[in-house]
Amino acid sequence: MNKTKVGIVGCGKISGIYFKNMTGVFGEILEVAACADLDLSRAKAAAQEFPGVKAMSVSRLISDPEIKIVVNLTVPKAHYKVAMKAVKAGKSVHSEKPLTVTRSEGRRLLALAAEKKVLVGCAPDTFMGAGIQTCRKLIEDGAIGKPVAATAFMMSHGPEGWHPDPEFYYQVGGGPMFDMGPYYLTTLVNLLGPAKRVTGSANISFPTRTITSEKKKGQVINVETPTHVAGVIDFVSGAVGTMIMSFDVWASTLPRIEIYGSEGTLQVPDPNTFKGPVKIKKAGEKEWTEVPLTHGNPENSRGIGPADMAVALATGRKHRASGELAFHVLYLQLRGLFPE
Repeated sequence: MNKTKVGIVGCGKISGIYFKNMTGVFGEILEVAACADLDLSRAKAAAQEFPGVKAMSVSRLISDPEIKIVVNLTVPKAHYKVAMKAVKAGKSVHSEKPLTVTRSEGRRLLALAAEKKVLVGCAPDTFMGAGIQTCRKLIEDGAIGKPVAATAFMMSHGPEGWHPDPEFYYQVGGGPMFDMGPYYLTTLVNLLGPAKRVTGSANISFPTRTITSEKKKGQVINVETPTHVAGVIDFVSGAVGTMIMSFDVWASTLPRIEIYGSEGTLQVPDPNTFKGPVKIKKAGEKEWTEVPLTHGNPENSRGIGPADMAVALATGRKHRASGELAFHVLYLQLRGLFPE
């Protein structure tokens, strides 16, 4: 197949790995033709680092007839606006998570994409990596019997100690459920199937945060979104999941994700990565056993979602990191944050 031309909108911290992979390991499928950012200097810096990429305005990138996929790496509250502009221009779009920050926005985006006959995709695409795909194979092969329950925990004290521009994490569209929740929820849905019911409780434990990373050290952030979220998820399969996403915890020994089956327990690797380890402990066994990875892409393979989308556009098959999957995850996120 011919290379599919893509444009990247948003040249912040996460963009580096997308540029690297989409011009490297996925370079046989994708051609990164252009990049844009509200701060044009950042776009120019990225274009200078990756030869062949042109820096331009967002509007010019989206209107370029040769660009078929827009990779939307803007801050969460801008995802909908940029994605809608791309879809209106007849482009497929793959966004960083979350898909949008409201369900109504997500519905409108997917409806317009269907009307325009373009694709919508969304991070995370980590579930397509070696670690979680190995877990899925183990479950499908019956290695732990029938899954009956799951736990998922992301416990930290927030990004203000390491991120150079952490303000957006505490604005609408931020917080641990929007930032890290998609990795955990997408993994759970991939391993256990769709959810039918979710409930939760959420809290802003600290009304302000002080930045301790060097660039903006000492600046105070007003917190606008919940920073500790606890939820229970009922899956269509019958399994029950327990989940906590928090920026309010200094230390924890809780596992990231575990799947509990009728015949054993499966330890799932960090869903923010593509690698292992994958461990299993069957009924009656005294020790955990590390399982060799059975699938490819164990390295940081961000960009595999847009590459898979390009193949789908060329062949007509479905892509995996789809807007429909992301919308289901968005529903779970919002029900956890704002239970009725």
